Amino acid sequence: MDRYTEIRSFVLVTEKGSFAAAALVEGVTPVVMGRRLDALEQRLGVRLMHRSTRGLTLTALGEQFIETCRQLLRDFDIAENSISAGRSTVRGHLVVSAPAAFGRSHVAPHAPAFKAINPELKMSFNFTDSVVDLVREGYDMSIRIGEVQDPNYVAVPLFPNRRVVCGTPEYFERYGVPRTPEDLSHHNCLAFNLQGGQQRGWTFQRDGKLFAVRVDGDLACNDGELLFGWVKQGLGIGWRSTWEIQAELKRGELVTVLDEFAVRSYPIQAVYPQQHYLPAKIRHFIDYLKGIYNAPGYWEKQGLS
Repeated sequence: MDRYTEIRSFVLVTEKGSFAAAALVEGVTPVVMGRRLDALEQRLGVRLMHRSTRGLTLTALGEQFIETCRQLLRDFDIAENSISAGRSTVRGHLVVSAPAAFGRSHVAPHAPAFKAINPELKMSFNFTDSVVDLVREGYDMSIRIGEVQDPNYVAVPLFPNRRVVCGTPEYFERYGVPRTPEDLSHHNCLAFNLQGGQQRGWTFQRDGKLFAVRVDGDLACNDGELLFGWVKQGLGIGWRSTWEIQAELKRGELVTVLDEFAVRSYPIQAVYPQQHYLPAKIRHFIDYLKGIYNAPGYWEKQGLS
């Protein structure tokens, strides 16, 4: 077994917290991942990780060694990418994170065609509404909605997006149309749930200044796709991204309100850690998604029969 595989497996098991989770990323069995760690420990003559029924923890030597291993992998990627940057096809393993609903609708469907262009590439996806630590959790890149403030990341805009208040025509006919953001206090607002049961305020602008309005409703959850389904059923109104609702707007199933108070457009972006050489697998996939998303009529066609 080569040293690179042993070190990569050690880092992956540490980041994922279990042999099973690491094995899923690698496409092998947990037993294989365990054997790789055994081989590394035997070759070094030290114990790197404590294993018990309660989980895995690094030893003191393991804590010392893990950062060195992460840097070795980064240096290896830099060396490899500096040679292969000009390749027209890509190889390796691309691990991508994206928001759940967006990933299912606008990332995963395009993976098979990208894979067909790059048959030597392996791809893995994790769709979650949680913001992941790309470096610590072993992701090559992620798709994020909104601004990225972390200077350790590079953000590449894919296309513009806005948040708008929307609902069914039947809802507004029954309960009236809000004329100002403050009127939302009289409406059933279906909001995204945060920890502790607190709901986000919805952000607007007036005279060039941003302000948030606290909203409330009889349904809330941490699943944006489920919330959107409730809005489409007429159970309340939502604050949704324009990428999500174009088909429903075109069919007349939803209408927007308070557009004059909507915050300016902000991009949906591809994000990856700062590095000396951008791996070809990341660069090509970002360019591929940009081409799809900016094709005329792409968003209006989504979900239309």
